[in-house]
Amino acid sequence: MCSEVERIVDKRKNKKGKTEYLVRWKGYDSEDDTWEPEQHLVNCEEYIHDFNRRHTEKQKESTLPRTNRTSPNNARKQISRSTNSNFSKTSPKSLVIGKDHESKNSQLFAASQKFRRNTAPSLSNRKNMDLAKSGTSPFMDALTANGTTNIQTSVTGVTAGKRKFIDDRRDQPFDKRLRFSVRQTESAYRYRDIVVRKQDGFTHILLSTKSSENNSLNPEVMKEVQSALSTAAADDSKLVLLSAVGSVFCCGLDFIYFIRRLTDDRKRESTKMAEAIRNFVNTFIQFKKPIIVAVNGPAIGLGASILPLCDVVWANEKAWFQTPYTTFGQSPDGCSTVMFPKIMGGASANEMLLSGRKLTAQEACGKGLVSQVFWPGTFTQEVMVRIKELASCNPVVLEESKALVRCNMKVELEQANERECEVLKKIWGSAQGMDSMLKYLQRKIDEF
Repeated sequence: MCSEVERIVDKRKNKKGKTEYLVRWKGYDSEDDTWEPEQHLVNCEEYIHDFNRRHTEKQKESTLPRTNRTSPNNARKQISRSTNSNFSKTSPKSLVIGKDHESKNSQLFAASQKFRRNTAPSLSNRKNMDLAKSGTSPFMDALTANGTTNIQTSVTGVTAGKRKFIDDRRDQPFDKRLRFSVRQTESAYRYRDIVVRKQDGFTHILLSTKSSENNSLNPEVMKEVQSALSTAAADDSKLVLLSAVGSVFCCGLDFIYFIRRLTDDRKRESTKMAEAIRNFVNTFIQFKKPIIVAVNGPAIGLGASILPLCDVVWANEKAWFQTPYTTFGQSPDGCSTVMFPKIMGGASANEMLLSGRKLTAQEACGKGLVSQVFWPGTFTQEVMVRIKELASCNPVVLEESKALVRCNMKVELEQANERECEVLKKIWGSAQGMDSMLKYLQRKIDEF
């Protein structure tokens, strides 16, 4: 996580009173800064201390008495006062001449102001004239077209005042940064539990859950990921990069969320939850463009089982992988009952799915769950170099190559997903399955 942070830019308190930091990421501009909760930055104390030191220094400077502050204007005023006082002591006539000169200047100034008032229209009139001539600005049209009309009134005055400036440069090529900023605005307003960055040739989806702990998955998070993938499938992205913010990649299903729902109407809620997982996994099965995963930390449960459904998996040396389904009191999901035996053999698959064996990044690479393992200090750089190389390829070649590899697996995976979700619905709908999840959560609470 810290290897991906460039510096801390700002700090604030959220609605719950918890501290959040605005993070500048390595290799990204200020438009990509994201607010991260303090618990996501537990290993980044040096950046937080550096920000707090700079913030304290700024506060000290802002609390200095006004007379102690030195600025060019104050310096000029002091020089002017001292010069006038010296002249007044040495030459009284010069003071009189200075007054005459000042009065002439005052008359000239007054005349010029009168001329400006009579000849130039007011700023508000100019804005109204420009708006009447040209209507809304291109920036406002872009925002309206992208569904962000709620901020139209706040920027109309600014864009209207600069309409003439835009018209004078109509022949110049369109600035891509405008389109990029609109997409960033859309992403910030549309998603709560993920961050979506539209890059040159690919879409970057980062898990950064606010509604759950440790990037765990509940129906809300899964719907946002599905929405982002649907958008990437329809736009000009050649591939998708999936990663996470913080020191954890994904902790699987959000059992706290599930237990709260299951206590109301077990049968109905278990059906809804199984349906959410079915749709989420099918989205990965049916996605036609390559999905590249950068695993920065622990991948547990469904966070690990969806990896074989993706096309390339790169892992941080500190990452580890575990599917302790029997410990959770549930059955496997994410088509792991089919894909794990295919990639690592039946014995190793059973050891993970039944015994919950934990694999290090190197062990996962040796068994075929991970493609490559990179050093934590250069993990982000290694991933981005390879992603940009893939994004430079022909999109038709990438999509058709994936189709050839997956052509005989799609139906089999969809059937496996259906079977797994039916079993999950059965277990969650039973009293015994509910007790198993409660016992698991109780053990986790006791550990803390």
